[in-house]
Amino acid sequence: MKSSLAVGLLLLTVIAVARGAAAQEAKITMAREGAAMVFKSDGKEVVRYHLERPADSKLPVESGAYFHPVRPPAGVVVTDVAPADHPHHRGIFLAWVEMHGKKDADFWGWGEHAPIKDRQIVSRGARGATDDKGRLTNMTARNDWVAEGETVLSEALAAVVSTDGPAKATVLDLTYTLTPTSDLTLSRWAFSGFCVRTRGDGKLAAYAPAGEVKLPNPSHVKPESDWPAAPWYGYTLKFDDGKVAGVAVIDHPQNPPSLWHNHRDVRMLNPCIVAPAEVKLKANEPLVLRYRVVAQDGETPGAELNRLAKEWGKDEARQETRGQGDKGTR
Repeated sequence: MKSSLAVGLLLLTVIAVARGAAAQEAKITMAREGAAMVFKSDGKEVVRYHLERPADSKLPVESGAYFHPVRPPAGVVVTDVAPADHPHHRGIFLAWVEMHGKKDADFWGWGEHAPIKDRQIVSRGARGATDDKGRLTNMTARNDWVAEGETVLSEALAAVVSTDGPAKATVLDLTYTLTPTSDLTLSRWAFSGFCVRTRGDGKLAAYAPAGEVKLPNPSHVKPESDWPAAPWYGYTLKFDDGKVAGVAVIDHPQNPPSLWHNHRDVRMLNPCIVAPAEVKLKANEPLVLRYRVVAQDGETPGAELNRLAKEWGKDEARQETRGQGDKGTR
């Protein structure tokens, strides 16, 4: 696990340099508050990462390891936790609905095709630092995915939270290094994996690099109905009080192939690596997944998202580090 964490820390340094050179940043600070890491932009909270499930949460799962609330610079919350239609959804999170290995497990929280009882993503701590100019906050977190007392997968999460002036956005650069303790199969499903759950209120429109998306909502039991691969997809949310905000997810070209389970009614953005086919992981060989989340004020900024996607996908230094811990991803 030390090597995976070292790769994550190196990725943090590379990402921080790239973000500082490309964007107009507000001052970001980070501090631990109870069982959460709280990120603030010029003194106002923009992102909260929960190490543990809050005691007063309505979540039916015991796991923490999620981001909520997430806000663009103007302060409108764009994520949701424990909505009535899918109470196991939790802001920005990573989990799969069906895993088979030395213990079968559903860490997503649906529970119909693999057990959820005695399955929990357990925090093993987090730490972070602000760069010398006070512009970027880096966080590394370690989590164990535990089933019936046994760790089936170890997670090292490297995160950078920053702001981007041209996009009027809060940006989360997330790198997950996932190391199974034994051979593990992620079953094929139309959904699960990395997910952003947005608020249920407000009028929603979906966008991609080509403009507004008119595709039908996908079916949760038909992976082939998912939306095609794209550098990014995003939602614009228009609220009754006149405020407009949104969120987008930018994929990384070195992630495994994905189809997107973007369901407007369920309000989720989900680049799903198990939609094309099941994914088999070898014991002690890491799977590395990278996603950039952009929470913006106003309409979906297509041109700026294209710029941020290009920057995210073509950072040569980051791509070079991938080979150090990314074998056996498929």
